[in-house]
Amino acid sequence: MISIKNLSYGVDDEQGKKDILQDIDLEIPDDCFAVITGPNGGGKSTLAKILAGVLTPQKGSIVFDGQDITGMSITDRARAGISYAFQQPVRFKGIEVIDLLRLASGDKALSIGEACEYLSEVGLCARDYIKREVDASLSGGELKRIEIASVLARKSKLAIFDEPEAGIDLWSFNNLIEVFRHIKQSTHGSIIIISHQERILEIADTIIVIENGRIIKQGRKDDILPDILGTASAVGECSVKTQKRAKA
Repeated sequence: MISIKNLSYGVDDEQGKKDILQDIDLEIPDDCFAVITGPNGGGKSTLAKILAGVLTPQKGSIVFDGQDITGMSITDRARAGISYAFQQPVRFKGIEVIDLLRLASGDKALSIGEACEYLSEVGLCARDYIKREVDASLSGGELKRIEIASVLARKSKLAIFDEPEAGIDLWSFNNLIEVFRHIKQSTHGSIIIISHQERILEIADTIIVIENGRIIKQGRKDDILPDILGTASAVGECSVKTQKRAKA
């Protein structure tokens, strides 16, 4: 379980200090599929980065599996069992997919066969990708799925995905939905996804709505989803019922 208590984060700008997150209290239990949604600029991605260790909160605490991880680095959190998938996956010129999966799993001896299983789980034909470089020759949808495969290879207790649908075409988005359905069914860890998309919200166990740096709604999907689908301010500038993305 991950528990967040009284968490706040802000930045300094020309007008002084700007609060991004204010007094966030949140608990996500084990084996839970949680989606965090809300208006653009509301603090969702900032919260994801704080949970992953990319950013450090100015107030509050984060406890994961009974251990206070508030001051831990992103590397130490990865060792503790937390994975983070960036909104825009990182490209690695000169590194092949097999190398990335071995790095993610922490097993330099990870076999081609084992790596291919992870690629197959995210809907990629393993023989076409296992020796590909993780560079600009891959589309956005391909990179997203390879990144998810690397999270699977890590066998994380908590996997965090920041807008996995961003920048991909409709075909790739439809495949991602099936990938997340499979992950939900097969994993025993917790998953947190930052998303506006209705189809991702529909497969959640729990939905958390963040607006202006505060949690304004949280609870079971069946209780929260009907309330937010008709409320533009609760789901962001992009309609959750429409997937309009440039071709990857």
